[in-house]
Amino acid sequence: MTAQAPLLVIAAGGTGGHMFPAQALAEVMLRRGWRVKLSTDARGARYTSGFPHTVAIEEISSATFARGGVLAKLVVPFRIAGGIIGATFRMRAEKPAVVVGFGGYPTIPALAAAWILRKPRMVHEQNGILGRVNKVFSTRVDRVACGTWPTALPEGVEGVHVGNPVRAAVLEREQAPYIAPGDYPMSILVIGGSQGARILSDVVPPAIAALSTDILRNIRVSHQARDEDGERVAKFYAEHGIDADVQPFFRDVPARMSEAQLIISRAGASSVADISVIGRPSILIPYAAATGDHQSANARALVEAGAAIRVPESKLEIGALSQQITTVLTNPHGALQMARAAYKCAVPDAPQRLADMVEELAEKGNGQ
Repeated sequence: MTAQAPLLVIAAGGTGGHMFPAQALAEVMLRRGWRVKLSTDARGARYTSGFPHTVAIEEISSATFARGGVLAKLVVPFRIAGGIIGATFRMRAEKPAVVVGFGGYPTIPALAAAWILRKPRMVHEQNGILGRVNKVFSTRVDRVACGTWPTALPEGVEGVHVGNPVRAAVLEREQAPYIAPGDYPMSILVIGGSQGARILSDVVPPAIAALSTDILRNIRVSHQARDEDGERVAKFYAEHGIDADVQPFFRDVPARMSEAQLIISRAGASSVADISVIGRPSILIPYAAATGDHQSANARALVEAGAAIRVPESKLEIGALSQQITTVLTNPHGALQMARAAYKCAVPDAPQRLADMVEELAEKGNGQ
């Protein structure tokens, strides 16, 4: 790759929901001959091991109003301002062709600097409701790309539906052959977002333990649980004779997903996109505290297609969940139909669509 190759600056916050689609775009742009730089915080840096090694990674100081005490919150505006000044000087020297933000507070410096320097810029919103940072910048960027459709947008802002980009590791398993449930080993994958979810760790293990012996003898579980919950979750499964792999973070989620007969998950946009592209039946439990209940919006397409069962957090109960798991695992034809319906909701070319928008913006910028 020559030094003259155009530079794309990607800014993404510290969750898998932001980082995975950012990685997907980086993979495509590198193949198209671009240079790529990622700007993220310490939390986001945990997800960078999956990024191609040629992506330059800049770790910035995190600043968010969501965590910390009163003093920490008072310092936030100054840290953000310092980040913007630093990003502006760097961007003036590096001269990126396009800047793309995927949401989260770590995207503020890069997007603000791009706005100050009038660089071509866009945001990609994964959810059906704009996140706080994307909402602020939606009127200050050239394009708003939407992963979930329809997306609620501020008045006067037009969105372009591109879908949620999935990583190459997911695309490699696009519409992977589905082995319908039967009287043989079956796999359940439990994922509660990039770091697990406590309510799933509380309810899912006993719901699985309550399955009939005929089903339970064939079950193996991959359960993503937070560090503080992992030991008790693993102990519960072991005490009930259930073959379970409990970890705080699975680096091989696409492989585990393709092997699963059923996925039990939060309805984060990236998880929903992965489930759709691979094509698997799911039980989705939207995060009740999500801004604007956006996880329910994320799940809507799969639920309406008959590919998923949506369970509101307020209705998540051991007995009912056990029955829902039983319904999927004792109905091979229905499970197969759910898997096929999930893939019909997929947008496997979302990374290419988003990359096309980036190149269009670059051309427009060059023409100014």
